[in-house]
Amino acid sequence: MPTNTLEMTKGKYANVNGLEMYYEIQGKGQPLVLLHGGLGLIGMFEQLLPTLAEGRQVIGVELQGHGHTPDIDRPFSCEQMADDVAVLVEHLGRDKVDFMGYSLGGCVALQIAIRHPEVVRKLVLVSTPFNSDAWYPEVRAGMKGMNADAANMMVGSPPHQAYVNASAKPDAWTTLVTKTGQLISQDYDWSKGVASIQSPTMIVVGDADSIRPEHTVEFFQLLGGGKRDAGWDGSQMPHSRLAVLPGTTHYNVIFSPLLAPMVTPFLDE
Repeated sequence: MPTNTLEMTKGKYANVNGLEMYYEIQGKGQPLVLLHGGLGLIGMFEQLLPTLAEGRQVIGVELQGHGHTPDIDRPFSCEQMADDVAVLVEHLGRDKVDFMGYSLGGCVALQIAIRHPEVVRKLVLVSTPFNSDAWYPEVRAGMKGMNADAANMMVGSPPHQAYVNASAKPDAWTTLVTKTGQLISQDYDWSKGVASIQSPTMIVVGDADSIRPEHTVEFFQLLGGGKRDAGWDGSQMPHSRLAVLPGTTHYNVIFSPLLAPMVTPFLDE
């Protein structure tokens, strides 16, 4: 996992819900909040930042217990993390902003759209499910195996090294992995909340993703897509979008050179 080497503002902290949340800002224009995947940090978006920051203000956020943001005594929860980010947006004095989240960060972004629709202009969800059944069985089994033993096995890996380089408490790595495992191994179904989303939403997956393709189609349909022909003039086009990136997995889709060119026209239109 690359570390963040781009020229952004010096990282700052905001006190939100008892959490000292770390964030960085680059560029000017319509704000776009980036939410990283599990065990990650802002640097996950390093390859995308130059393109995304053209004509917009990119706000990179590090979630509870990740990267520079220290953990506090509460479980990991996508709903709570969504509330944290919504408070950060208010703290920064922004109105409606765009959100782009990957994997765990996508689940957080999805919960922001469900719980705090007033702060969402557009939504980009990369490799993000709305239902725990979306994952292949072997992936779910791996999630349930994320514990202290798994944390020890990952010592020296790119995610571990990136965490050690960023965190003021690198010994908390085991806690991060364990609490992340407890979060992602839970059962959930957010279909009712998804159906209520009004903000234009883009779903992005890899064609070899960990999420079943039929789930992605169902997700798109819940958002109003895939239900009718758009018409010769496109007048029946849904306000949401679906992109499947060829030759990509759940683990490398965020690094695909195709991702930014897919996302920016949606954000700009």
